[in-house]
Amino acid sequence: MTQDQVLTRLQEGNARFVDDKLDGQLQDSNRRSALTSGQQPYAIILSCADSRVVPEFAFDAGLGELFVIRVAGNIANSSSIASIEYAVANLGTGIIMVLGHESCGAVTAAMKGGDNGENLNHLVGHITPAIKAAPDGASVNEVVKENARLTARELKERSSIIRQAVEAGKVRIVPAYYNLDSGKVDVLS
Repeated sequence: MTQDQVLTRLQEGNARFVDDKLDGQLQDSNRRSALTSGQQPYAIILSCADSRVVPEFAFDAGLGELFVIRVAGNIANSSSIASIEYAVANLGTGIIMVLGHESCGAVTAAMKGGDNGENLNHLVGHITPAIKAAPDGASVNEVVKENARLTARELKERSSIIRQAVEAGKVRIVPAYYNLDSGKVDVLS
């Protein structure tokens, strides 16, 4: 599939999810068996770990269709970048979507500030640039969107594998926003 076809497929799957018309394809023993020799996902999704945001459901995808990395705040840390690099270098996946979501707890924690302990402080530190880039008085959801945009840029800046694939036209990085109430995914500019 071309990158445009992949985005269309994601949007069509999301429309089915929003309309409660999931087709549930590629989720049975035949599909599991077909995937034992390898995988060829058509999209990489860097998503938040929030239990309310499940990319496979949100895009009505079956087994082996999405390469999903989940980390609170959908941040570009060393492990999430390495996972994406693996998929770009070895699986030929042409779309990376950075999927932020409404009312993100990690973004909320980053905005509140304070000492959350070593590990959580490290995580929310990745979100601080989005807080600084957002307008004064920005809502959590505005910062979530800015975080998705900045993370999309950061993937290219921090990884030569991803940057080279983008520059060669083999990969496109797309920031997006998941609406909790409707399930709709908005592609951000």
